[in-house]
This record gives sequence, structure tokens and C-alpha cells, in this order.
Amino acid sequence: MGPLDLPVTPSDPAATAHPIAAGEASPRALDRDATDALLREDVKRLGTLVGEILAEQRGARFLDEVERVRRAAIQRRESGAPVEDLAQALAGVELEHASDLVRAFATYFQAVNLAERVHRIRRRREHERGNHGAQPGGLRDVLGALAADGVPAGELAALLPRLSIEPVFTAHPTEAVRRALLDKEAQMVRCLVDDIDRTRTPPERRADAERIRFALTAGWQTAEASPVRPSVADEFEHVSFYLSDVLYRVLPVYHEIFEDALREAYAGAVPAQGDVLRFGSWVGGDMDGNPNVGADTIAHTLAGQRAQVLAAYRRDLRQLAELLTQSLTRVRVSGAVLARIEEYRALLPKASARLKPRHADMPYRTLLALASARLGATERDEDAAYPDADAFVADLVLVEASLREHHGEHAGAFAVRRLLRRARCFGFHLATLDLRQDSGTHDAALAALLDDPDWASRPADARAARLHALLASPASPPAGTDAPPLQSTLAVFATVAQLRPRYGERAFGPYIVSMSRSAADALAVLALARVGGCADRAGRVPLDVAPLFETVDDLDAAADTLRALFADPVYRAHLAARGDRQVVMLGYSDSAKDGGLIASRWSLQRTQVALTALAQESSVRIAFFHGRGGSISRGGSKTERAVIAAPRGSVDGSLRLTEQGEVIHRKYGIRAIALRNLEQATGAVLRASLRPRPPEPREDGWRALATALALDSRAHYRALVHEHPEFPAYFRAATPIDVIERLRIGSRPAKRGGAGDVQSLRAIPWVFAWSQNRSGLTAWYGVGTALAGALERHGRDALAEMARDWAWFGTLVDDVEMVLAKSDPDIFARYSRLAGPLHPRFHPGLADEFARTRDAVLAIKGSAELLDGDPRLRQSIRLRNPYVDPISVLQVDLLARWRAADRPDGALLDSLIATVNGIAAGVQNTG
Repeated sequence: MGPLDLPVTPSDPAATAHPIAAGEASPRALDRDATDALLREDVKRLGTLVGEILAEQRGARFLDEVERVRRAAIQRRESGAPVEDLAQALAGVELEHASDLVRAFATYFQAVNLAERVHRIRRRREHERGNHGAQPGGLRDVLGALAADGVPAGELAALLPRLSIEPVFTAHPTEAVRRALLDKEAQMVRCLVDDIDRTRTPPERRADAERIRFALTAGWQTAEASPVRPSVADEFEHVSFYLSDVLYRVLPVYHEIFEDALREAYAGAVPAQGDVLRFGSWVGGDMDGNPNVGADTIAHTLAGQRAQVLAAYRRDLRQLAELLTQSLTRVRVSGAVLARIEEYRALLPKASARLKPRHADMPYRTLLALASARLGATERDEDAAYPDADAFVADLVLVEASLREHHGEHAGAFAVRRLLRRARCFGFHLATLDLRQDSGTHDAALAALLDDPDWASRPADARAARLHALLASPASPPAGTDAPPLQSTLAVFATVAQLRPRYGERAFGPYIVSMSRSAADALAVLALARVGGCADRAGRVPLDVAPLFETVDDLDAAADTLRALFADPVYRAHLAARGDRQVVMLGYSDSAKDGGLIASRWSLQRTQVALTALAQESSVRIAFFHGRGGSISRGGSKTERAVIAAPRGSVDGSLRLTEQGEVIHRKYGIRAIALRNLEQATGAVLRASLRPRPPEPREDGWRALATALALDSRAHYRALVHEHPEFPAYFRAATPIDVIERLRIGSRPAKRGGAGDVQSLRAIPWVFAWSQNRSGLTAWYGVGTALAGALERHGRDALAEMARDWAWFGTLVDDVEMVLAKSDPDIFARYSRLAGPLHPRFHPGLADEFARTRDAVLAIKGSAELLDGDPRLRQSIRLRNPYVDPISVLQVDLLARWRAADRPDGALLDSLIATVNGIAAGVQNTG
């Protein structure tokens, strides 16, 4: 009997008597809408198992302790009792029980998160089979609406060839669920989905319950994180779960839904769409601030991706061979298929000899077996290897065409087309690998190459002129130089040159230049690539160079920077060789850290407007790459709304954006939800490209008001964050940043270097720290002052109208409202007191700004309570709060003890790390 076939055992009645075991939360926490009855049932069912597991693993006394704390948390929420009452309930918790207490609540979060995600699948199914019409935002809904809006078939058909949706997975973690735990979660999801409509028999439900119990129990007994910092290879393993286990399976289904929606909306008048989806990755190629990434990780990552996708194709080919058993005595097969079999028998004599004689009259089965053998030769780099993915695709095209030609449309052609979709998307590389490096590293490399120590400080025009000369006649590295920036940079370009023929052109994405400020920063990439041997015989560099504009000032100057770049004859020649297409990456994280939320959002909007106009003026197509994070402060708004709110003409059929942190897990951890997210993104791009918002005469006034809001909020934000001399010390005392810097969840250091001040800290830990202390400061500080001033000057009706009728501002207000709803000022005050004498200097002003922001948002929305218009999200937050609050209070106590002990390694730090993981799981949208 295997571990998944454990005998059913009676539940412990003592355990199920506890409300946590029954999934009970506060009386107001659960929406009483009848349509959510099955969600409540799933929460209760999973909560029951959690309670039983806690009693089994740690004993009834421990479960009683959990229940005592839980009741105190609910009492605090329901009666408005002070947070000190909850702190008293936690005062007796011993250190050795602290981690277990946190894990208990985190396990409950896991159960609630799973139940909610599966409920999204349930709601989709209700739409598809009921009388509700197409699910809003899905492809059927969007294409139907476009047809009804008068979009002609020809206009849609003209867009489809350039339609491109490309999520890019990064290694920027705010949570890092171990692969072993991801596999267990996937098992629980399968059990919940199998019984999503309560059609399972009682014995089947009992078996499901034991499978879920097994996964939860084994998860409880598994450490959440590795005891060592993950390597780049570990990060690749994590991201590859989503690429190879989820998206590889989802891809053909997405295209089938798209084709069905096209037929339904346009009655076959629009040809089938091409290969819309692409996937990218930064894992192994993001060198910016990470000394662990370079030429070696680029090579190892591409080799790992290649091995994974080839193994997946071989699995599919084995399954297809079992399906396509057509015999020549029963049906004709095209001559091209038969000829390819003979060609492969000669090319692969050993594999041919292994073919079973009884399959000799089954040509499809024979060809697929030989194609699998050729993939094996490709893995081993043997002479019989496929030269590229196109050659493998050609074999599948032969089989699919022969099936269609000889009455096989319903005898296997559908299954072959699914593999064809995968092969065309994933090639032999799985995901496009982006490369990224800071412009400062390039300057250091060029300083060594040109023997010019003052290179970085020279004017941009002077550097551009010197780079022109270098590009005209590439220099060799000075003999004997061992400058690390030069050697490592040239090694990267040499590796790209070596690997492009092996993995194909699509294996490498753009080369992104962080902190781009001038045309010289892009020319530097071309020069170093030429010196490193990454150029063809004509001297052309086969990479897209993508400047990344990150700070508010750099975003505002982006149009001037690109105008100078497009006017540069050397760069313009490079651009012509790349199809006159310029990739521009927009940084949401550092711009918000630099100037606050409104200034960041408005600079990003204005930059896209300016660059879209520049593209038309310069006859260059600008493709925007959005560097979004998980939190609202880092661009983590809903993708669909963000695309619709983008400036007119800026989308143009393309969406490329980063997916990182807990967002990857939330959006792509379950196949059905991944499919829904991809549909919504595509639908938004179709709408924004074909029928953007009509010109709005009020927008000139709105833009002027937004500019004033950005200036006011930025001034207030920077006065605190960047200009107050004591703020860095307050930040480090009032947040758990010192714990976050010790987390072992990513290969990249938390700081760029320096003394640990705000400027040197990366945007992710900056936001993560303020979400941990339940303040959410990075999303609202400065917003309240700006909105209050605008309300006073223009009146409530003017801002309410702007929020209602202007997608950019409406999305901003909604996002701030969500962060406010997830924040807890009383708990934040406990963290603030950790700052000692700095607490009275900073906290009153922060509390006032929070209240100002909340009051302004409620006034603009005409609401009495935060999230009045989003009851599902309000319900979700209320459901979690009684379980997040104790972890937060416990974290404050542990922080004080750890710092008093001079921040040692050991049990105290381990407990603190457990609280960080627990709060992140409960709050979500953390970094």
C-alpha cells in the first residue's frame, strides 16, 4: 500500500470540536451569499483536517493553545479591543512553541488560499455551463464584445500576426515555496478540483480526504525553506515547475479556447491566430547586483531548460505513439511520412533495430518512435540530432497533414496539434532567457578596456564618440588585464555567441541595461558585445538592447534619451538590423521607491505617452516591457486593468511583463487559474489595441490635476524617506528588515552595496519590510497629503468623476484602497515602538498620513468602509486577519528579544523567519 492509499481512519472528535478545525472564523468573516456555500464548505473541510493534524503532530494541548490565541485575535477584531489584549494572550508562548504556532496559522492560510483558488475555477465553470454568458474578461467575452462593437474581421486579422503575450518569470522572491511543497499542494488541488461540484462518491471523498491529509501532514513535517541560500540552479528548479508542469500543459488549451472564441464571434471569417504566447525568464541571466550570475549560469540554465523541454516532448511522443496506431491495411498515409521513416531508419539504425516488428504496419507510430530517438540524440549532441526545433516541428507537421488528408482529423490530428503548439512555443529552449546588467558594470568594464579610469564620469557625448570609434574597430582587451568587470562581461558575450547556434535565436531575449541614462549606455552594450565576439560577419550584434528606466527622473528623461539614441547613426543601423523595433523596459519598483506611488505611476504613464509619440515620429516600433512586482508599490495592480488604463496606442498588440515573488505562485500555480490569467491578459491587449478608450476632452484637465498630485505626493514622500536624516535608522528599527536581509530565499543580495541606507536597499526588501509590519507605507505615504489637497482645491465631485471615468486614476485609487484595507495601524504602532526614542518623532506623522489617505479614498469613492465595492476581497482579508494578527504580535516580541541578544543565529532567528513567511502568506501582495 503506497503513501497515497492510506487506509481511512476515523477523525478525532476532540480535534474537530475546535473551531479552527471546523474552519470557523469571525461571524462577519464569511460572505453569506449562497453562491459561496461550496467555498465555505471547502474551507471548513480543510480547516477540519488542519485541526486534526495539529492535534496529531503536536498534541491536544498545543491545539488548545492555538485556539486560545485565535479566539483572542477574533475578540480583538470583533469588539475593537486593544491589540495589547492579544499581546497578553501571546505573552506565555515559549520560544520552542513559537515556530510551531506560526506554522499552525500558516497551514491554515494554505488551506484558505487553496480553497479560494479552486473556487475561482468553480465560478468559471458556472459561467460556462449556466445562463450567465461568457465569463467577463475571457476571450469569448472580449471577442464577442469587439464583434458587437463593429470591429471588422479584417482589422482583427491584421492584428493577430503581431499579437504577443509574454510573461517573464524572475528570481526576485518574496516567498520561495520549495519544489517538494509545490508538488504536495498540486496533489491537494487535484483532490479539490475532482470534487469541485460534489459529484464524488462517499468512498472517493474519503480517499481524497486521506490524500489531502497526507499532503498537509507531510508538508507540516517538511521545512519551509532550505537551510542554505538557494543557488541559481535552485531558482531555476523553482521557476521550471510553473513552466514545465503548468504552462506546458495549458498552452494548447489556451489556443483552442482562442480559436473557438474566434469562430463563435466571427463565424470563421478570421483565420486561426498564430503563436500568441511566449514565456521568458530572468533566472540565470539577471546579473544586475548578483555576483552569482554570469556566463556559467547562462550556459547551465539554457542546458537545463533544453533538457526539460526535450524530455517533455519525448513523453508526449510516447503517448502519441500509443494513440496513432493506424495500419496501412486500413488507411492511406502520405508519401512524405513514409519517406521520412526511411530517412530516419538510415539516420538512426540502432533505434530502427529496436522497433517492434509487430508495429511495422503502423507508420505514424514508427515515425514518432524514431522522432523520439532523434530527440534523444539531440539531448546527447550526437550526429543524428535535430539541427533545430524547426526540424522537429516539420516532422509533426508531416504527421498532422497526413492525418487530416486521410480521414484522421478525429483519429489523432487534434493530439498532434497540441504537441505542435508546444513545439512552436517552447522550441528547444523552453523559455527565452533575458540578460540584464547595470550600466555601471559596463562603465567599469569599458574603463578597463580603454585604460581610462575616469570613463564613467565623462560626458555622455564624449563617451558616445569614443564608443563609435571602438565599434568601427573593436579593440582587444589589454594584455594581462584581469579587471573582473571586463573579464566577466566579455565572457557573457562570448557565451551568447557560442550558444545562439545551439539553442536558436529565440533562446535569448533582450539585453536589459539597468539605470540607463543616456544613449552611451546602449552603445556600450554594442561595443562590449563586439569586443566579446558576439557579432556576425557584418559586425551586427544579434541582441535587442533594452534600456531600463527606473527612477522618476530617468523616466521623465526617457524620451530625450531615446531621441538621441535614434539619432545616432551607429545605433540606428543596429536597430534597422533588428527590424526597427526597440524594446524599452519601464521600472515600477525603483520609481516608486524613489518618489512614491503617485509620482511613479504618473511618470510611467507620461513616459509611455511620450515614447509612443516618438515611435510614430521616428518610424520605430517601441515595445514596452513592464517591470512589475507583486505589491501595489511595485506595479502589482491587476494586469487586465493596468493594460486598459495604459495610454492609447502604447499597447499595440504586445504585452511583456515580469512576474515575480508570490505573484507567480498565485497566478500560475494551478492550470485552470493560469489559463484564466492568460485569457484576461490577452483580452485586455485585444481591447486596448483594437478599441482603446475614445478621446476624452476632460483628460487635459485630469492630466494637469495628476501632475499636481504627483508633485505634491513626491515632495511629501521624499521629505521623509530620502531627506530626513533619522529616517533610515527609524526604518531599520520599526521594520524587520534585518531579518529579511538574513532570509535564504534568493541568490541575489538584498542590497546593492553601501551602508544599508534606503538608497542602497533594493526595492523588493524595501516594500517587503513595510508589508511585514502591517503598515503598507510604501503605497500610501504622500498619497493622503496629495489627495487631501486636491479635494480641498477642486472638491469631492471633481475627483470622484475622475476616478469613475479615467481608468488610470480609478485604478490608482482602488489599489491604494486595497493596501489600506490590508494594513493595521494598531499593530504597526507596536513595531514603531521598537524604534525607542524615534517612535514619538515619526509615528504621529505616519498615523496622520494614513488617516488622511483613508479619509480621502473613502470620500472619493463615496464609501463608509474600505472595500465596500469589493465584498469578495473584503471577505478574504477578514478571513485571514485573526490568523495574521497573532503572528505579527509575536514577531514584534521576537524582534525585540533577538535584537537585545545582538541578532544571533539559532532558534530565535529561525522563529523570526517563520513569522516572516507566515505574515507573507497571510497578507499576500507583499513584495
